[in-house]
Amino acid sequence: MKTLDDFLAMQEELAKQESSFSFDPVNAPPHYRTGDIECIDAIESALTAEEFRGHCKANALKYIWRERHKGQDESLKKAIWYLERAVKA
Repeated sequence: MKTLDDFLAMQEELAKQESSFSFDPVNAPPHYRTGDIECIDAIESALTAEEFRGHCKANALKYIWRERHKGQDESLKKAIWYLERAVKA
């Protein structure tokens, strides 16, 4: 049976793990990563280089379009991220 000290130690360990996790909604949103591959990498693999550049440009436009209504600076950062990804493609 676990004691109060065991639970406190577990809580302390979880707090350490949470503090080492950094949430980055622009460069590494956790909802786009499951398993060993990130969604954007799967999309790039499924498309031709030209199609993928179009995908990135369309997403950049979407984030620029909505930035005053949702996301503000974060939306602009996401638009930049997609444009940089298009340049690398």
